[in-house]
Amino acid sequence: MQLLSIQYLMFVAILFVLYYTVFRKIQWVCLLIGSIAFYISYGPKSLIYILITSFSVWLGAIVMQKFQTACNLARKQEGITKEQKKKLKNQCQKKKRIVLIVLLLLNFGILGYFKYWNDILDAIVGIGHVGTGSVYAVYHISGLLLPLGISFYTFQSIGYLVDVYNKKSKPSTNFLKFLTFVSFFPQMLQGPINRFDQMAEQLYERHHLDLERCGRALLLFLFGAMKKYVIAEMLVGKIGAIFDGPVDNLSSPMIILGILMYSAQLYGDFSGGIDMVMAVAQLFGIRMMQNFRQPYFSVSLGDFWRRWHISLGAWMRDYIFYPFALTKPMQRFAKFCGRHLNKHLGRVLPAAIANILVFFVVGVWHGFYSNFILWGLYNGIVIAISDILQPVFQRWNEVLHINTQSRGMYVWRVIRTFIIVNIGWYFDRIEKFSSVWICFRNTITRPDWSLLTVRYFMRSQFGKMPLIPVVVVLALVVVFINSVLQERGVDVYAKLHDRRPAVRWTLYLFLAIMTLFAVSYSNGSGGFLYANF
Repeated sequence: MQLLSIQYLMFVAILFVLYYTVFRKIQWVCLLIGSIAFYISYGPKSLIYILITSFSVWLGAIVMQKFQTACNLARKQEGITKEQKKKLKNQCQKKKRIVLIVLLLLNFGILGYFKYWNDILDAIVGIGHVGTGSVYAVYHISGLLLPLGISFYTFQSIGYLVDVYNKKSKPSTNFLKFLTFVSFFPQMLQGPINRFDQMAEQLYERHHLDLERCGRALLLFLFGAMKKYVIAEMLVGKIGAIFDGPVDNLSSPMIILGILMYSAQLYGDFSGGIDMVMAVAQLFGIRMMQNFRQPYFSVSLGDFWRRWHISLGAWMRDYIFYPFALTKPMQRFAKFCGRHLNKHLGRVLPAAIANILVFFVVGVWHGFYSNFILWGLYNGIVIAISDILQPVFQRWNEVLHINTQSRGMYVWRVIRTFIIVNIGWYFDRIEKFSSVWICFRNTITRPDWSLLTVRYFMRSQFGKMPLIPVVVVLALVVVFINSVLQERGVDVYAKLHDRRPAVRWTLYLFLAIMTLFAVSYSNGSGGFLYANF
């Protein structure tokens, strides 16, 4: 079921009615039934894996809590010495660690099998030149499909397990309630990666029908649909026409046009889908974790990644960055750098290495391909260098008397960050390693600024439908205005609600017409890029 399909809209409508009527006293049960039904619609076999993850993590959390409770009781016994208390604590921690490691291996093993088995085998075949009639034919699994939302629910479940291990969260004692958290259907297609301590109470408490909340949700859904279908879906084929064929003869303007369109497509696809699923969750009174916050208004690459796919960044920060950066070897390395180099490097070098590791993992998560790994490393290295050279930049600003708080400096930093981000999109969009470097080279060495090739491309792609680029540009203008208002802290819905009904409904109708036009024109599947991750 695609988010704008008749089936999905009917499914949400029926569930919405049941939620506030038949199931009004046990609404979480309605969400659980609906989520399982939604999941089964994508393939009953996939249900097995989400049940394995949910049950294993739920049971593991309870077992760890029992170890912790037994340890706490034993340490409170009279006459016990400090050494005995320390020994009991270490024994408890060891037992909990064993449970944690086993469940990490199990659940990341399932995720890795579906995401990487064939990719790794393809890589081995490519490196070793193994024929498809030998080992490859035996171990390659055709038709190996990624279960819906496996990355999102695996990360979500593991985050919960680690929080219980670290005593930051109490384990759920009700498996069905925990399954509701893991399988909550709006998050399955696009995320976000929600946290148990933020979501659980919302999922299990009773919600009353709120017309204003529903109005906000419907506007958000419509706005997300516009971003997805008017921007992303109408650009995807045009971008493919540039990058999916031979790239050797592409001129600089064509490559830049393709990357800029991809930048818009990626944002429209991902943030549009997130808006739509956030809106559906809001209909049921559930506020999921924010995943986008005007990322193209970022003033640095680090700032960009605090605004783009926020839930993934937060997960990586809490469960990879900090655990790695705070290990004893990294702490010793920090002290060594502080003593032999300077305090700044002692502080930032461990964080820089941890950042590179995090973005390497993010790249691998996107796919076991060289372009994704390079994209991840590019982001990690740029952020690391930026942090390391921060005193140098600060000194330059002082020497040149640059007012870093000025409006002009802010605009420059936004433009600079946008360029840096788009350089990274080369790795993300252009699949072949060799093609990436050809496009980089041609961007610099083939500046055919006559724009004749661009005009020819536009005519060949939009000749029969000259209205399409106009509609896309209008949608981008609407998104830009909305982003400016949100960046300034304006409540867009409240502003619209204060306007006369004629003005308000004219805008709603405008968004709806543009979206319907795009849906009728689009040859795309309507699927979402991040559903593949």
